[in-house]
Amino acid sequence: MALKEVLIDELRDMYSAENQLVKALPKLAKGAKNPKLKQLFAAHLEETKGQVERLKKVFLELGEKPTGQHCNGMEGVIEEGKDALEKDEEGASFDSGLIGAALRTEHYEIAGYEACISMATTLGLAKIAKLLNSNLKEELNAAKKITAAGGPIMKQSASEPEEPKKPKTGKEKYSAKKSKEDEAKAAPDLN
Repeated sequence: MALKEVLIDELRDMYSAENQLVKALPKLAKGAKNPKLKQLFAAHLEETKGQVERLKKVFLELGEKPTGQHCNGMEGVIEEGKDALEKDEEGASFDSGLIGAALRTEHYEIAGYEACISMATTLGLAKIAKLLNSNLKEELNAAKKITAAGGPIMKQSASEPEEPKKPKTGKEKYSAKKSKEDEAKAAPDLN
């Protein structure tokens, strides 16, 4: 497979990821308790819509269609955000979970854009690299804003009393079982 084909596959992955986020970000904004966090998620939704439009321009430049590939990685990261929204936490502790999920999302996107920019640059596709770099800058900025907003929220969370342990939900039991399986599979390679 030629590098240009790999780039197109990666771009389709990013296009799918951004479209999934257009649906997920309003849920994070609605679920967040902290007003600043709500505002950050809402503002990033508008940026994400612009990123989808830039990706469409990239595909137009390449003479390709943007669709045809689902981003399983982003689906998983978004699922973690859904899990954070379903937690039984209160106040700042609840928002701290959302911050963790949001930062994982941003870093997934950052890695994807960095890979695509590197490929486009190698292929001499300067206009495409420039468009992708605009998206990357927004993702880096979003991560910085979330981290900055998260500091006071996490400090507040640290001062909240610990809740007594509750019985695990079915989803939590399944996740714990999968975690044990992952640990067992990795154990021989850790020695």
